[in-house]
Amino acid sequence: MKKSILVISLLSLLFSCDNKNKANDLDLREKELLNKEKSFAQKEAEYQSLLKMRDSIFNHKSSDSIKIFKWSDEIAGTWTGKVICTESNCSDYVIGDQRTDTWEFDSDSTQLFTKIINNNNLVRLYSGKFENNEIKLNFKTDSTAKKQVDMNVLLNEILPNKIRGIRTIAVDDCKAKFSVELIRSTK
Repeated sequence: MKKSILVISLLSLLFSCDNKNKANDLDLREKELLNKEKSFAQKEAEYQSLLKMRDSIFNHKSSDSIKIFKWSDEIAGTWTGKVICTESNCSDYVIGDQRTDTWEFDSDSTQLFTKIINNNNLVRLYSGKFENNEIKLNFKTDSTAKKQVDMNVLLNEILPNKIRGIRTIAVDDCKAKFSVELIRSTK
């Protein structure tokens, strides 16, 4: 009788351990399946995004309508720029302050831009537009910047060797205006 109780106890212990192992294995499989489902959902979302991008490309006008962006010859190239502060309610900008930089009007296949260079260092990169015989340049900090800066340049007096206009800077709660005069560089 003692032997049969011992055998029954031993068998029940064996089965209970086996059930725990099976339960642990089942939990592990469920976690792996959940991770695979999450990975699949992420890949499905990426796939849908790629499909939308493909469809937008195919729905875009024919390749004959692709526009190459380029400044006109009268504007493209290097200019020496003199900027003078004319109005300001900002502590960073004082009326009468002057700055001389090199302005390079350049482009790539997708956009017009202007680089402001001082002492061989890039100071600012403006995105550009040329319409109605006016040059419009813009620079804006991204939303993570400490100071929210929005710079706009309107150059509306375009002569063969001289361009004039106004630069407006809005920094958080203040504004400053500058006169801009660009002289064609002879480099």
